[in-house]
Amino acid sequence: MYRVPQTDDAITELDDRNQQIVAAAYDLLDEEGLEGLTIRAVLQRTGLARRALYDRFAGKDDLVLAVFAHTLRRAAEQFGEQVRDLPDPLARLHHIVTAIVIGRAAIDGDWQGGQRRSAALSREHLRLAEARPVELQKAVSPLIDLIATILSDGMAEGQVRAGPPSWMALLVYNLVSTTVHSQLLAEEAAIPDRQRRSELAVEIWEFCRRAIAA
Repeated sequence: MYRVPQTDDAITELDDRNQQIVAAAYDLLDEEGLEGLTIRAVLQRTGLARRALYDRFAGKDDLVLAVFAHTLRRAAEQFGEQVRDLPDPLARLHHIVTAIVIGRAAIDGDWQGGQRRSAALSREHLRLAEARPVELQKAVSPLIDLIATILSDGMAEGQVRAGPPSWMALLVYNLVSTTVHSQLLAEEAAIPDRQRRSELAVEIWEFCRRAIAA
C-alpha cells in the first residue's frame, strides 16, 4: 500500500525557527534572481540584526541550502499528497517527473517570477553539487526518499525491475534535475517555451519508464 514518507521532525523544527529568513530569501529570488539574494537584502527584508542571521546561517551558501531544503521538502509533501490516490506506482512517478519538468510556474502562471527563481536555484544547485555535495544531498533527500518509496512499491507490484530503490531514485532524480537545470538556464534570458517544456516532460518520462521497467 502506498504511504507518504514522514517529514523529519528535527528539520521541520529548524525550518520553523528560520522561516522568516528563508521566506525572505525565497521572495528575493523571485523578484531579483540570484543577484538580489544578498545578506544585506535579507536583513533589510526581515528587519533582523546581522548577528541574528549569522547565529543561524554561516553565510549565503547556508541560506541557499536552507531554501533548497525548504522548497524540496514542501515539494515532496505536495507530490506525496497529489499522487496518493493514483492507481499504481508508475502513475505516481509519472506525475512527479512531469511536475518537476514542467515546473510550478506552468501551474501558477507566474512564468516571470518563477523563471528567475528557478534559474537562480538551478545555477546554485550545479555549483553546490561540487562545493557542498553532502549538504546539498541532505537538502534534496525528501524528494529522493519519496521517489524511492514509489520505486519500492513498484518492485513489490512487479512494475519496476529489482534493484536498490534509493540508488535508482537518485539516478532518476539526477537525470530529471540535470536536464531541467540545463533547460532553465537556456531559457533564463528568454520567454520560456511552454510547448517545449511539455514535450521535454514526455521525453524524460519515457526515458525513465524504460530504464526502470520490470
